Amino acid sequence: MKKVPTTLVLNSSKTKPKLAKQLDSSESVYFYSDGLRLSGRFTAAVNAKRGQRSPTIICLHGYSGRKDIYMPSYVRELTQAGYNTLDFFHRGFGDSEGIRLRNNPWEQVADTMSALIYLQQRAEVDPQRIALYGTSFGGTIAIQAAAQSTDFKCVVSVGSPANVGRSFRSKRTYGEWLDWEDELKEDRIRRVMTGQSKRVPYGTLVPSGRAERDAIDTMYKTAEGYPEGYPMESYDLGTVFVPEEKASLIAPRACLFIHAERDTMVPLSEAQSFYDHAQEPKRLIVLPKANHVDVYEPRNPKTFLVVIGHMKAFFKEYL
Repeated sequence: MKKVPTTLVLNSSKTKPKLAKQLDSSESVYFYSDGLRLSGRFTAAVNAKRGQRSPTIICLHGYSGRKDIYMPSYVRELTQAGYNTLDFFHRGFGDSEGIRLRNNPWEQVADTMSALIYLQQRAEVDPQRIALYGTSFGGTIAIQAAAQSTDFKCVVSVGSPANVGRSFRSKRTYGEWLDWEDELKEDRIRRVMTGQSKRVPYGTLVPSGRAERDAIDTMYKTAEGYPEGYPMESYDLGTVFVPEEKASLIAPRACLFIHAERDTMVPLSEAQSFYDHAQEPKRLIVLPKANHVDVYEPRNPKTFLVVIGHMKAFFKEYL
């Protein structure tokens, strides 16, 4: 696979960028997707004038569904930069309706389309300037959604798999995969006979690499937030989701791919594959020495600043 020569030096400037102040300008909102009530938060752009229609960014959470942990800092920075934001829980997560904690990518694409329609009805939103941003699995959903609808002006994907099955398989050795497949076979029978999928801890469903493993307990806190566990069915639903095949349809709208060089949760090769499949205008930013969870402010504020800086520059140019 062709590699893109891109480098990035963290905090090389003498004048370091500053984080925006946390502002409480958001409201709880609800909309429906396939008849299910989804919950989210709409946050207005800072200093927007009365009656002004501002560009808006839909922020999509990752596979863990713990957006309340890592999304607020992105919302804060984007709204300070003059963008409305909408972040919401996909069906089954948070207090949204649906099968609890099931990650069905096609359903999440449908949720994203519903979020788009919802925003197009709001007086504060410029319907011609709505963009997508997703972290990890959220970026995977964002690329597929952007490929399906030209109503999305541009899209940003951070640390996201381009072929979910391929990314999943990279997390286990061959022997581990054989054992996991035996468990999946049993669960497929269980689903058919009982209508229920076995629930497992997040780290069992998607094993993390050495660099990110402790983040499940110290930052994501999945066991604390979702103690019931994640259905094994999510694995089967994800393995057939390959949005890289549709990435070329986004052009002539712009794509930005940001990925950590030492990501052992989602390999860097996934971002490179997304980039290779996409058409111009497109950009790939590699974060040297960083790992998957370094893009979150609670984990690594310095790397987060670099990521959000690239996002702001991209949205300024294309949104």
